[in-house]
Amino acid sequence: MNAASSISQIASLMADPKRSAMLWALIDGTPRLANELAIMTGLTSSSACAHLSLLSSAGLLRHEARGRKRYFCLATPQVGAAVEALASVQLESARGTRAEAPVSSLPLSMRRARRCGDHLGGELASELYHRMVVAGWLEGSGRHLRVSDEGRAQLALVGVYIDALAPHQQRGCVICRCTEWNDQGPHLGGVLGQALFRLFLQSGWMRELEDSRALHISALGIQQINRIARVATLQVG
Repeated sequence: MNAASSISQIASLMADPKRSAMLWALIDGTPRLANELAIMTGLTSSSACAHLSLLSSAGLLRHEARGRKRYFCLATPQVGAAVEALASVQLESARGTRAEAPVSSLPLSMRRARRCGDHLGGELASELYHRMVVAGWLEGSGRHLRVSDEGRAQLALVGVYIDALAPHQQRGCVICRCTEWNDQGPHLGGVLGQALFRLFLQSGWMRELEDSRALHISALGIQQINRIARVATLQVG
């Protein structure tokens, strides 16, 4: 199946308001029963089962049996990322202006830190991105960012070596300014975003939760991540 055909088929499935509501109800990764999803989306049990069957056969949902009950969840993290991306486009395009993101609509468990494709997303990631810009580790503007000499030196101290991520002439390729919708703004994607996420997981600062894009962060993890690119406060007097 080519990309255009795949996009068309997935879009037709998500175009139904009830099916998109079901996908959004599963965005936090929590497996749910068909009757629970029916109640959440205002459907009868038979209608909910029909919609769930379509989404499952298309590969957007998967289900698992627990005794006599079947629980549904998003098939892959990429499905969740696609649903959030579509929500972002809708919010930004309405009347040609950017609407304020409704903080309460994204589950609390995912707002602080979550997997965004192959890198870290959520408030923690946005705060880190902002600190790196303020500290001068990243330079440029908008989507045209690159790691500065200072950033390259400082990242090496925490175990991320820019020269190993990309050839010298392609250093700009290590950054992708990800704008997946969240409460605080953009965060780092690309090879640099991947490397930082891998560092956090391997250091034991955070861990992935089963059947969820939400991440659990240890107290040490919060402390260590918040130290990265932290600008020292000047003491007066």
